[in-house]
Amino acid sequence: MPACNTCSCREPLGFGVKMAFQPIVDIANREVFAYESLVRGENGEGAGDVLARVNDDNKYTFDQTCRIRSIETAAKLNLQQNLSINFMPNAIYEPETCLAQTLKTANETGFPREKIIFEVTEHEKIENHNLLVDVFKTYREYGFRTAIDDFGEGYAGLNLLADFQPDFLKIDMNLIRNIHLDRTKKAILSGIISVATELEIQLIAEGIETDDEYKYLRDRGINLMQGYFFCRPAIEQLNQPNWPE
Repeated sequence: MPACNTCSCREPLGFGVKMAFQPIVDIANREVFAYESLVRGENGEGAGDVLARVNDDNKYTFDQTCRIRSIETAAKLNLQQNLSINFMPNAIYEPETCLAQTLKTANETGFPREKIIFEVTEHEKIENHNLLVDVFKTYREYGFRTAIDDFGEGYAGLNLLADFQPDFLKIDMNLIRNIHLDRTKKAILSGIISVATELEIQLIAEGIETDDEYKYLRDRGINLMQGYFFCRPAIEQLNQPNWPE
């Protein structure tokens, strides 16, 4: 694997970060399927405050720092489930090279790479679609799993899905909100379920906040869920979810 020595990812970030963890639950088996790693400030500041400090000069360092901190913290907490890590699609310039430090950290901490899921969010406009497809393919070749986060909300969507089929689609919380009351959202969800079934992709419903949302999704056969209804993120802790009756 090429050495990472041609971009700015080794430059000091200039501010500290910690990782919070939120469970993704398997409601069929009543167990935690994975913990998603979410960035926080070193004094507990929210993700928005941290991301406001990210710019073109430090985005490579930020992306690498979050990956490394996620794996190191998960290993320190003796995480046994899967670990889901967000990455910035525009903070990668060469897939294998930018993966080198992630592999090194996983090897040094003993965290199994097959338990790592890389999520790309639709919130950020993809500057190089073909590069992102190459990134996903490279991650799969090295034994990682992949997910499209916030599916149905932003820029990537069906175009990315047409060129690469990830292991998971995470349905955007705006589609989930009050879905049991919204005919249009119900129809869109039915379409997503149909596509995911045909392509053998697992669905994760995120942003669940109410019992009604939970029951509607459960009754549609979605078993992987995430949201405040089950558990809020906790900084450097692996909190257990609250299971509905």
